Amino acid sequence: MEIELAGISHRYGDFEVLRDISISIPDGQIVCIIGPSGCGKSTLLRFIGGLERPTSGHVLQLGDLPPDCLNPLTYIFQDFALLPWRTVAGNVSLVLEDHGIRGRKAKAVIADVLSRTRLTDFSDALPRQLSGGMKQRVAIARALAVNPAVLLMDEPLSALDSQTRELLMDDLVTLWSRQPFTAVYVTHNLAEAVRLGHRIVVLSRRPGCVRDIIEIDKPLTERKFGDPDLDICQRQLWQLMRDEARAADSELIDV
Repeated sequence: MEIELAGISHRYGDFEVLRDISISIPDGQIVCIIGPSGCGKSTLLRFIGGLERPTSGHVLQLGDLPPDCLNPLTYIFQDFALLPWRTVAGNVSLVLEDHGIRGRKAKAVIADVLSRTRLTDFSDALPRQLSGGMKQRVAIARALAVNPAVLLMDEPLSALDSQTRELLMDDLVTLWSRQPFTAVYVTHNLAEAVRLGHRIVVLSRRPGCVRDIIEIDKPLTERKFGDPDLDICQRQLWQLMRDEARAADSELIDV
């Protein structure tokens, strides 16, 4: 499924957050959204997910849903949002129970997504027994269990240390290469954006508007840590953002 944002603008009273955002999220691509703090990245993601409505503009869903799609738009957050009293398998099962899926069918889905996220051996573990990276893999497995049309990822790796973040990026690339999915990925981390994004949308400081859209043609599976091409792209992104990030930081301090 493809997502089209047409003329999205938003105000909270007199406070203008977003201005005239028009972008496409093509089917089967990961689109990263970056920009200075407070520019409206997470607000834009909430509009895409239908959690809020913009003051003006439209979010359009185009194309067919995947077979057996239970939840077209599914979030992955930075805080994992796992139930501490449920096992790994139990946390994944929760989203299936919401759709009345239990028994043998649920077990098959759970086994599949745990295998895809390398969690089969930890199906009976509780969240308190898991590392931060493993908890986020459980959150990813839970999202995959509903076979979403679009994954909405809000700073999913920001709470993790740098080594774990690198491993999770490898995991996401592996998942995508085996079964391409559509995703909108909000991040402050430019290294994540150039590693995972087919397309990178750069927003200006508040009110957020599209400053540039960068396409990266290099296949995800060929992007590695320390890749000089990605380093060049990351520097270009920082040059686009640096002055606005400094100005945004001053604005936030003054509020």
